[in-house]
Amino acid sequence: MSAAARAPRSGAGLLLALAGAIAFSGKAIIVKLAYRHGVDAVTVIMYRMLFALPLFLGLSWWATYHSSRPVVPLTRRDWLGILGLGFSGYYAASMLDFWGLQYISASLERLILYLNPTLVLLLGWLLYRRPIRPRQYGAMALSYAGMLLVFGHELSFEGHATLIGGGLVFASAVSYALYLVYSGELVKRHGSLRLVGLATSVACLLCILQFLLLKPLSAAIVAPEVIWLSLLNALACTVAPVLMVMMAIERIGPGLTAQVGMVGPLSTIGMGMWILGEPLNGWILAGTALVLAGVLWVTRARP
Repeated sequence: MSAAARAPRSGAGLLLALAGAIAFSGKAIIVKLAYRHGVDAVTVIMYRMLFALPLFLGLSWWATYHSSRPVVPLTRRDWLGILGLGFSGYYAASMLDFWGLQYISASLERLILYLNPTLVLLLGWLLYRRPIRPRQYGAMALSYAGMLLVFGHELSFEGHATLIGGGLVFASAVSYALYLVYSGELVKRHGSLRLVGLATSVACLLCILQFLLLKPLSAAIVAPEVIWLSLLNALACTVAPVLMVMMAIERIGPGLTAQVGMVGPLSTIGMGMWILGEPLNGWILAGTALVLAGVLWVTRARP
């Protein structure tokens, strides 16, 4: 491909990566807005997944029957892997994240989730004995120092709520890191779009089943604002960013897509101030700078 032909493709890739990162970061803002209407995490995530389910089923259908790559039949082992990845990467990670947002600010939640690349490195070392290089240790130290800076600041004001919420969101990040570590074989066999469509469909069904088991049907009667916020969450902050990030990776590669995605915490802080009225102070800015520096370093330090 010529340089003239690559330029529009690269520009489109950068815009897709930027839009996807901002859309992903809006999820926490929408969830916090929904909580203002007296609903809990189980109900909010049920509505989000209920609206997202048809779209993810459509994604898996399209990736199976209209993709350019050869279609590999799903074996029993594949289905077990998809069930496990759907549980870990989307059901457990989403549920823990939504619970955590009941206790902590959207800004701290996004910073904790951005520890994900360091968690993938640590899990690779624990599970597969993949070596961690000195530069990667330094990058992890920066990221965790930034998160602890903001965490400690909020802990001094909120106390146990910050401990509970921070622990839940950190568990969410670990759950999603497990999904990333174990998804490699299935991605190679079935492609990322097909795997995402199937795994997220599993997660959607689990979230709906969880609501039916834990709540009476009358709990589904919520304020109209919750319905509209959940629909916006499903479309703009769940399905759309998944597709935008995948298309960005096709155009500019995973490395540059990940680096552009680091705008996520900054956009969360901005939307938290503008929409939720969350405070902005030097602690948050310093912690965000350290986390982003660590993520950038650990991304560039990967073999």
